[in-house]
Amino acid sequence: MARTRDEAPAPSARLSDGTIARVVPSPFGGGWELDVDGTPQSHVDLDDPTHLHFEYVARMGAVIDRLRMPRQPLTAIHLGAGALTIPRYVEATRPGSRQQVVELEPALWDLVRENLPLPRGAQIRVRIGDAREALGRLPAGLVGAADLVVSDVYSGAQTPAHLTTVEFFTEAARFLAPDGVLLVNVADGAGLAFARREVATVQAVLEHVIVLAEVQTLKGRRFGNLVIAASRQPLPTEWLPRLMAAGPHPAKVAEGREVDDFARGARVATDADATPSPKPSASIFTR
Repeated sequence: MARTRDEAPAPSARLSDGTIARVVPSPFGGGWELDVDGTPQSHVDLDDPTHLHFEYVARMGAVIDRLRMPRQPLTAIHLGAGALTIPRYVEATRPGSRQQVVELEPALWDLVRENLPLPRGAQIRVRIGDAREALGRLPAGLVGAADLVVSDVYSGAQTPAHLTTVEFFTEAARFLAPDGVLLVNVADGAGLAFARREVATVQAVLEHVIVLAEVQTLKGRRFGNLVIAASRQPLPTEWLPRLMAAGPHPAKVAEGREVDDFARGARVATDADATPSPKPSASIFTR
């Protein structure tokens, strides 16, 4: 059963790094938040899974909405689970989708499953393990078949270095259908050195890349989230500026030459020299 909002204390679990994960009522717009070490990691509205509260998640949803035909089921792989906000969104907007989710922390998944249960009948398979290692254990039939691969992995407050490299993205891209889309959540701050390197790294694997972010974040003036969307096929970007103008505000879509300029001079990250993402502040999740 899902929690009722007047329950106390908040359900919690200790993760492998010693941090505490909790499921708490959201103070913004209803729903629940998965809080890890004092920072909100996911927002879930069990009554309305299409309610994407965090801005970067809403931008991911905007891209997902344009995959194939509306309401058509998708085949999706999610690396990093959190409270499964995006898998729930895909299930709500595209019933019958087949989804694989990889989560490193069994205690976190148990916490989410018990307190924020998935919709009955949802075809969402959760696997426990390291995201990169798990790619090698996914069913062979998924290779070349995924409409969507999402990389949104955090260990504590950072994306591990081995999940930021050209070798990792090459392995993830093997699962994409010819017109499938890779979505990557990148958190960075002033100067965007890490984000520029991640864009260059994804470009080394997939030809067509766009970047979606809040305007000041994309200019490197504040810490925040950037969403990289990439595919072997051209992305239908003509609808994005109008969609982004409608919210979350204020937003920017970089494509074509602007993406090339953004990544120019950045070194592709490899297993030999990659670094974790910068440690984010609590303000990473704008409201």
